[in-house]
Amino acid sequence: MSAVTARGAWVAQGAVVLVPSGLMLFLGAWGIRRQDAIWRDEAVTYDMAHRSLAGLWQTLLHADVVHGLYYALMHLWFRLYDATLGGALGGALGEVIGLRLPSVVAMTAAAAGVALLGQRLVGRRAGLLAGLTFALIPVVQQYAQEGRSYAVVCALVVWASHLLVLAAARPRRSLWRAYTGLMLGACLLHEFASLALPAHAAALVLARLPRPVLRSWALSCLTVLAGLAPLAVFSTRQSAQISWLMWPDPLQLLTFAVLAVLGIACARVRVRSRGPIGLRALGIPLLLLPTLLLLLLSHVEPAYVDRYVLYYVVGFALLAGAALARLLRRDGEPGPGRARRVRRGLALAGVLVALLPVDVHLRSPDSRVDDVTAVAHAVHAVAEPGDGLLFMPSRRRIWRATLPHDFRGLHDLAQDRSPRASHTLYGTERSGDAIRARMLTARRIVVAGDPDGQPVDDNDQEIAKRTTLRDAFEVCSSTQVHGARITVYARPGACDGDG
Repeated sequence: MSAVTARGAWVAQGAVVLVPSGLMLFLGAWGIRRQDAIWRDEAVTYDMAHRSLAGLWQTLLHADVVHGLYYALMHLWFRLYDATLGGALGGALGEVIGLRLPSVVAMTAAAAGVALLGQRLVGRRAGLLAGLTFALIPVVQQYAQEGRSYAVVCALVVWASHLLVLAAARPRRSLWRAYTGLMLGACLLHEFASLALPAHAAALVLARLPRPVLRSWALSCLTVLAGLAPLAVFSTRQSAQISWLMWPDPLQLLTFAVLAVLGIACARVRVRSRGPIGLRALGIPLLLLPTLLLLLLSHVEPAYVDRYVLYYVVGFALLAGAALARLLRRDGEPGPGRARRVRRGLALAGVLVALLPVDVHLRSPDSRVDDVTAVAHAVHAVAEPGDGLLFMPSRRRIWRATLPHDFRGLHDLAQDRSPRASHTLYGTERSGDAIRARMLTARRIVVAGDPDGQPVDDNDQEIAKRTTLRDAFEVCSSTQVHGARITVYARPGACDGDG
């Protein structure tokens, strides 16, 4: 091989990884601040990551143990970040970027892994297009810009899948150990990463691999499950935390259905796979099995949220990348004529143009359930020093976690112990009678609550808040912000500032 040919091969190989990962990095950085909006789950991450490790441990014994490893890693990350980049950026800007930067990096690594996996399964062009497809999927961009664990889990599953393909082709202990470590890490970050294991099992069975390979994988699988078991058993004590889950969101189901149908259609395009594990053997189970298994589990106990099995999109990206590589072959290669390739290229360009409004929306505050920053600013705008403060329901106390100075001077009438003092996510509240008594001592109360139409909690504390406001106060003003309503109540006749 000549030097020129070798250099060209290196350039082409580099492009397979660098182009998709570069695109993912750009898309992750684009609009990462989201106008400094943070939604409630990200606020939990921020709060947990800024507690001491001892305080975090005490909290995990009561709540959110399934995210404990992620919170600990984010705690270490913020210690490093605040001493370097965070200090340079400063203020809210630095905190928002620091919260989301690990997810951007993780999705960038995932895009590179998808590209290498596609190349290993089919070829260089298929890998390049698989990586690009992965980066352009809206849900991938969404979780690339969230301070939660899902991007990191997705990246670990991608690289574990890559190691699985390598180990199937050339079984080595080092590869199986690395595969086991990555899958165990993914499962400890989020338990439902374990649903990737049945997809991997299906890939090995469909590929009809020899028994020694199956035994090696089975040993890895048992090791992962054994490492996960203590966390899984302990987390069952905290299952009430997902009691808010009902039947799956229709939009999330529609997204999965569309990608599943398109992925199966792409699988019908004939491609030649490399190695013992074929493209369809891995791509189809990874696309379908995790979500379908989680849906089946939801019939026993509601548990389906698409981000819990976000890595299913990897299967779609692999199948779509291989199909595109086949359909868009250059002149001189067997395949469709030039005019047909042009039409297909234009169709793809139309899809990208159609996705642009979705991509823009994902980078706006309205793309999430609520906006903690907007809530804090709205409270600050209407509150007066000495006002009472209520969160309805009490779990909305997380709204003050990122900008506590906007609530300074207000008295939380229901709170008994703060979240950090009580080692809980949202703090503890007094009894209903105690809350009512404290409310009656206030002239004005600012209520940060859910927007109209949301179900209300029926515990003693929430009933006391609602009945006391109705019987002893009148509404002075009400402001709707994204995902919340801020209402000012006052004693009769005190809305105008008198009395």
